[in-house]
Order: sequence, then structure tokens, then C-alpha cells
Amino acid sequence: MDLEAFHLFLWVMSGIALVVFIALYFVEAGYGMLFNSRWGKAIPNKIAWMVMEAPVFIVMTVLWYLSDRRTETVPCIIFLFFQLHYFQRSFIFPFLMKGKSKMPVGIMLMGVVFNILNGYMQGEWIFYLSPKDLYSIQWLTTPQFIIGTIVFFTGMFINIHSDHIVRNLRKPGDTNHYLPQKGMFRFVTSANYFGEIVEWVGFAILTWSASGWVFAWWTFANLVPRSNAIYKRYQTMFGSTAMGNKKRIIPYIY
Repeated sequence: MDLEAFHLFLWVMSGIALVVFIALYFVEAGYGMLFNSRWGKAIPNKIAWMVMEAPVFIVMTVLWYLSDRRTETVPCIIFLFFQLHYFQRSFIFPFLMKGKSKMPVGIMLMGVVFNILNGYMQGEWIFYLSPKDLYSIQWLTTPQFIIGTIVFFTGMFINIHSDHIVRNLRKPGDTNHYLPQKGMFRFVTSANYFGEIVEWVGFAILTWSASGWVFAWWTFANLVPRSNAIYKRYQTMFGSTAMGNKKRIIPYIY
């Protein structure tokens, strides 16, 4: 794909994200605590998450391996940052899950499609279309890389720590729902999603790329409406008093 076609691809992806952002305020994505069987046959969460997340890890690996830039320091560092997230998400996170929750096949397949497209979107820019002198060794000392890396790993920590909190809300055999109160859950009801948005904003900054910002926009468009649905579900389950001053996903703001 040449640069002009790639930019068109990014615009199309951005436009689809806008549609998704609006639609998810009216139609809940039925997985997790918002599970809905209308999205198709349900399969175990462990399998669904691995099948859904692994394609982006594979696509990025293939694009890296086939590239002439695969031995260049900075593209490799960016590649490792990206793969670190998706290795955890594909091959560690699913096996940490407790209980027997399931995910509809329809949700899983939509995730597969997006992850393939996103893997291509990031890998094509980093390894093929970015200017050859952009990600030179000097990039490691730029404000973009330094600030972006700090933001990226801060978001990753919040995301993983928040998932840990949610996993440990229940004792073995307990199927009740509880309102998370620790960590960033003191400020928002979807702290894990907040962490993921922060993480990919950091990636967009450290790569200083349109493809990175499109991914950050997709993350925002997908998770902000979902956080709103979760917030409303918690309000129904626990009442406004228990919710206190918690926001949905962005502390003190929304």
C-alpha cells in the first residue's frame, strides 16, 4: 500500500470509529457484565479472548519479520512495546480469568476483524511507510518518545492492576457482582478501560504517528460508551449513594 492509499485507509478507519462511538450509546456490546445472547452462540471467555486478541500479535510479528527494518533499534523497541501489551492480552490475561463466563461469537469475530486491521495499520506504518530517517536512534531522546513511553507504561500498569482488582472481587464459588473500590476504581467505575485509553494515547505520542492516533481514537470510541453502560448498570445494582462521586472512565471529568 502506498502512502496516499494508507492515509485513505486511516480516514476510513476513523470514520468507522465515529459510527461505533455513536452506536454504542444505543446498543450495548454484549460481553462481560453486559452479556447478551443476541450477539450469537456463547463460548468460554478464555478461548474467546485468546482467539480475539492473538491475531494482532501475529499480524505485527509477520509484518516485522518481512520488513527490511526488522533489525533497526527504534522500530524494534516500538514493536516490543506493542507486542508486550498483546502478549499479555492474548496469552496471559485469558488464563488469569476466574469463573465460567462466556462471550458471544459475534463479539469475538468483530474483535478479530478489528485486531487484524489494527495490526496492519500499526505495522505498515512502523516498518514500511514511515520515513526511513524518522525512527533513527535519535528518536529515543525526543520528548515524544520519552513522554509517550512514560504515559504508555503508566496506562499499562493501571490496566493490568485494575483487571487484577476485578478478578479478586469474588471468592471461589461466588457469582455475585461487587462494586470495585480500590486503585483507580476510587475515581471511576471503568478503571481498566481508563488505563487502556491512557496506554494507547502514550503509544500514539511515542510513535508520533497518525496510525497511532487512529488506534487511540478507536480505543476511546469503543470504551467510553461501554463505560457509560457499565456505570448505569452499577447505578441500578448498587444505587447512587454507593457510587458516590465516581465518574465513568475519566477521573473528575466523565
